[in-house]
Amino acid sequence: MKTTLEFILFVSFLSCAVNVVADTTILAGGCFWCMEADFEKLAGVTGVVSGFTGGTLINPTYNGNHEGHLEAVEITYDPAKVSYQELLEYYWVHIDPFDAQGQFCDKGPSYLSAIFVANETERKLAEQSKRKVEEQFPNEKVVTPILTASTFYPVKDNESYHQDYYKKNPIRYKTYRWNCGRDQRLKEIWGDKAIH
Repeated sequence: MKTTLEFILFVSFLSCAVNVVADTTILAGGCFWCMEADFEKLAGVTGVVSGFTGGTLINPTYNGNHEGHLEAVEITYDPAKVSYQELLEYYWVHIDPFDAQGQFCDKGPSYLSAIFVANETERKLAEQSKRKVEEQFPNEKVVTPILTASTFYPVKDNESYHQDYYKKNPIRYKTYRWNCGRDQRLKEIWGDKAIH
């Protein structure tokens, strides 16, 4: 009896002592396979989910209707290990901020880039980060908007193969990414900052 009670108290102590802190943000940068693969490499990121956001259509799907939505990723991160500002800095060097038609080989409204902010603090940080990019490229127009976050719809059910696609289908993913010219364009824009 004493052992069981001690064990319960110990487990209860552990659950109180472990202070799990996590935050989330939503970013769009074209193909969500690539965004997921890039952000899962960043220290402090604990999870990345592919999905859709930005539109008014409820429950958009990949093969069905996702009109008005952007392909995006919901990133869960530990703010003690990586700040929101650092996430934004990482984000910029993984997109083409000058492409108003989409991203890399993927063109169309669902492949546009965007930063989705949840509050005024995030908005200020996002605007500051965008200004830095604009200052770095004074002869280019940065078209990536900063938008108010709305409902994020993860890709699920019979379309869940999109989650962790780069892990499940590494050869197809690498072939797609290479043929799309993503890394080549990132290197052209950002130089060594784009290497990951």
